[in-house]
Parts: sequence; C-alpha cells; structure tokens
Amino acid sequence: MSNALHTRIIAVVTFLVAVTALSAGVGWVGYMSALDQLAQRGRSDLALASDRLTGELHSYRELAVLMADHPTVAATVDGDWDREATGVADLLRQTADKTGSLDILVVSVGGRELASASGNGAEIHADQPYFTRAMDGALGVFHLVQERYDKRTFLFASPVFSDAGPVVGVVIVVVDVDAVESVWRGARPTVFFTDELGVTFISNRSEMVFMAREVESTTRSATAEYAPDLPRPFMTHSIVDRRGRAIWTVQGQRYVPRKALHLSLALPEIQMTGEALLDVAPAQLLAQLQAGVAAAICLAFGAMLFLATERRRTLADANAKLEGAVQTRTAELSHANAELRHEVRVRTEAEAQLKKAQSDLVQAGKLSALGQMSAGISHELNQPLMAIRSYAENAESYLERGNTGVAGENLSRIADLARRMGRIIRNLRSFAKQESEGLTDVDLRSVMVAVLEMTQARAKSSGVDIIWTAPETPLIVRGGEVRLQQVVLNLVTNAMDAMEGQSFVRRIEIDTEQVDGRVELFVRDTGPGLDEPDRIFDPFYTTKKVNQNVTEQDGVGQNGMGLGLSISYGLVQSFGGMIRGRNHPSSGAIFTVTLDGTHPREAAP
Repeated sequence: MSNALHTRIIAVVTFLVAVTALSAGVGWVGYMSALDQLAQRGRSDLALASDRLTGELHSYRELAVLMADHPTVAATVDGDWDREATGVADLLRQTADKTGSLDILVVSVGGRELASASGNGAEIHADQPYFTRAMDGALGVFHLVQERYDKRTFLFASPVFSDAGPVVGVVIVVVDVDAVESVWRGARPTVFFTDELGVTFISNRSEMVFMAREVESTTRSATAEYAPDLPRPFMTHSIVDRRGRAIWTVQGQRYVPRKALHLSLALPEIQMTGEALLDVAPAQLLAQLQAGVAAAICLAFGAMLFLATERRRTLADANAKLEGAVQTRTAELSHANAELRHEVRVRTEAEAQLKKAQSDLVQAGKLSALGQMSAGISHELNQPLMAIRSYAENAESYLERGNTGVAGENLSRIADLARRMGRIIRNLRSFAKQESEGLTDVDLRSVMVAVLEMTQARAKSSGVDIIWTAPETPLIVRGGEVRLQQVVLNLVTNAMDAMEGQSFVRRIEIDTEQVDGRVELFVRDTGPGLDEPDRIFDPFYTTKKVNQNVTEQDGVGQNGMGLGLSISYGLVQSFGGMIRGRNHPSSGAIFTVTLDGTHPREAAP
C-alpha cells in the first residue's frame, strides 16, 4: 500500500512539473509573439512621432531658406542696413507671427545681428557652429537653451548669397521647442529624442527633458550646447535582451512604464535619435493568460486521467479482495467436504446474480445515453412524426384500394408536416446562433411566427391559449432579428410560467399598435400578476429558488437567477426602444415593448 501511494505521489509530482514546464513554454512563446506585435506597432508609433517632429521642424528650415532669398533681407546684409532696418524688422515680425517662429534674426558676415523679429537682446554669432556652417554655404542646425529666450530652441541658419555668389549674411530662424512639443505631450507611448551628446532634448514626458546618459561628458558639440549644470543623470534602468529585443526595467519614474520595450530610430535630418519605451505589461498579461489556459487544459485532462486510473485501481483492488476471499473460502471448503456442494451452489448463484446485475447496469447505461441524445428534440418533433406515420399508413391503404386522390392528399399533408419540422429545426438553429450584426430592419411578424412555432408544443401541453392575429402589412422595426426573438420568447415563456398550475383560464394575448412612427408590442397573460412591478427589471431580482427551471412574472430568468427580464431590458434599450411591465386592470400582467418603426419601402431587402 505504501509503495502504491509513493508511486502515485511521484506520478502526480511528475505530471505537475510537466504541466508547469509546458505552460511556461506556452507563456514564453506567447510573450515573444506579443513582443513582436508590440515592436511592430511601436515602430509605427515612433516613426509617426518622428515624422511629426521632423515635418514641423522642416517647415522652419524651409522658412530660413525662403527668408534668405527675400530682397529686403538681401538688401539689409548687402550694405543698405540703415535704409532697410525698419522695413526688415517689420518683415521679420510679421513672418514670425504668421509662422509661429519664436524669433527670426538677420546676421551680418561678421556675426553681428542687423535685425530681429523680437527686437531685443542682440548677440554676436561669429563663433557659433551654426553660423560657421551657414557662412560655408550650408544650412546650419543647432539646438540649445538660450538665456535670451529662457526656452529650449532649435536654430536653422541659412546663408544669404549675393548676386556675385559669395555669402554676405545669415538668416537664423529660432524655433520654440515647447510649442512644437506641446501638441503630443503626455501621449502614449513614451517617446524622447536624444542628440549626439546623449542628452534628451525633446520628449512627451517633461520629466525626461535634459536627462543625459553621461553627465560628465562634454556639453558642447557641432549641433548642440548646454550649460554645465543643465544635464542631469539619466533615469535608473537595467536592460535585458529578449531575442534581440531590449527590455528596460525603469525605476523611480512615475509616468514611464516600469518595464518597457525600447526602440530607437536615427533622425539625421535634425541630428537626433528618436527613442520609444512601450509598456510590456499587456504582453505579459496575454502570455500569462495563454499559460494559464494551457495549464488549465492540462490539469483538467490530468484530473480526468487520474480519476479513471483511480477507478481502475479501485476495481482491481476489489477484484483482488474478492479473489482472496474466494481462495480462503475454497480452502475452508476443502476441509469440510460435507459442505462443499452447498458452497459450490451458493457461489454459482452469487455469480449468476453478479452477471445479472452487470447486465442490468449495462442496459441502464445504454438507456440513459439514448435518453440524453433524444430528449432535446423529441418534445418538438414527436407529434409531427406520429402524424407523418399515420398519414403514411393511410396513404398506403388508399393506394392498395386504388384511391390515389386521397393518398395524394395524405402525402401532401406529410410534406406539410415535414416542412413544419424543417421550420422548427431552422428556427431553433437560427435562435441558437449568436448574432453579431448591428441594427437592421426586422419584420415583427416573422419574429412572432418563429416564437410561436418554438412555443407551440409547450403551450399545448400546458393548456395555454395564445391569441395572436398577424397584421396584413409588414411591421418593420429597428433591431436584431435573433435578439428580438429572444426578447419576445422570454416574455411568452414568462407568461406561461406565471400561469403554471392555475385552475382558471390560461390565455396569452399578443397585439401590436403603431403610434407616431413607433411600433408597440403588447404581451398580456391571465396569471397572478406582478408583486413588485417597479423591480422586475432589476438584475437578480427573483422570488424563486436558484436553479428552478421555470420563470415567473417577477423578472426571473436564466434558470431562476433573476436575469431574464434584465437581459431583455438591455436588448430593447440597445435597439433604442423601451420595455415596461405592469398589472392589467382585469387580471394578470401586461408587458409593452416599444420600438422605432420603419416604412416598408425603406426596409432592407
């Protein structure tokens, strides 16, 4: 016994270890797949953010080139500064206002400012890298925090060429980085742009601005310049490689994902590198769910296998005990020859009873299986089948007599019953189908026909009369056909359940009315009415016990859980309609469903 228990424990532990390993593998594969999708989406987001930034900065770059070709600017840097100073200042101011530039500067060959849009704080630009590059005939690009504006700025310096060819001055367009950055600050994912010094100059997370990967390095380059005390240490993080993907674990940052996928994109046009941090928490959650599902499936399979094994072992133990008892009994009988015949007869009778019991058990199992398979459809199809059999036998009899006319009528009735069975099956299949389409035009008459066909058998067996006169013209309403069938079926079955067991008349009256472009459906029963009409649509409101199969008029449904009318209320609301219930002045309850109507000419084909 101890060895068998030890073996089972080892088998269970081994199975659990295998399930753990399998679920871990599923989770890892799912995590890697989710990271691939996250990286693809992140590259698109990073490219979009980079294109937005470079596109906006490119417009200022083009502005610098266009201003360098302006005649007034050319005259100002060509020696006519005194005569054109007022005119060029107005030009620069108007241009800056229209384009959103922080400032526009006109600088002489010597680096002295001749005019500016802001009109204050003239500087000498002679030794600046952007000015030197512009004097060489190229476009200078530079970014820094200027004390003059107390802002982060981008500078685009364009050379002004004389008619003879040499550079005679420079136009500098100053861009306010805060204004460019404000339109996407706080958006997802976390995006930041670093320069060749490793300093974050632009980001949609303000706390990351001026973070530098190497604070002790130089603070000046050909494209950027910072005050020595401005750069601050980069956020604390560790990097783990996941099959070529860099996963950052960030600490101490409130608005940056704690664990994120890092992506980068070079932007040579503005001498920066775009970087993005994408939260991997959704990918981890998806991987955990996949691993959990795999583990649950394996554990369920293992539990069934374990139960089957235990049952087989129990039967084997019982058989072994029985064989031991038989052997003991046989040994005793060998010492008592006088009782041998009696014991043999007893054993023979016991074996016969055991075989009979086994045979009865097998037969009961077969009957139970047959009952489970046939119970679902026999109720709705038994009567048409019996009628078809009767008509078929009559038709055979009439054919033998040569009366083909009556036999043909019987065959026609058989065909009608077959079509009726087909409609029942088709309606049941249609009703069981999950509807995913939006609102459409639905003929209320066809909905009622389908519901009545599905409830006809139960109504007849319960002695309930359903009174419904179909309108001659279509009643087109806005809704979903299957969902509307569910609402009407719920109201009809609720009415039948409410009248279950009452001795007086059981009747359900169904009627429709068109009022001001809307269609109203009335379902009235002759049952006991509603105890609390104001609460019938509340979820889980019920006066029945849980798991009770029938439904009363107090808003119960879904096997007595109090959800039937609540779900119907939600479905009608989704159609843009209303559903309400009250007690009828005469007796019973009446439910009214109001839906938006549509003219038949507008109905979808």
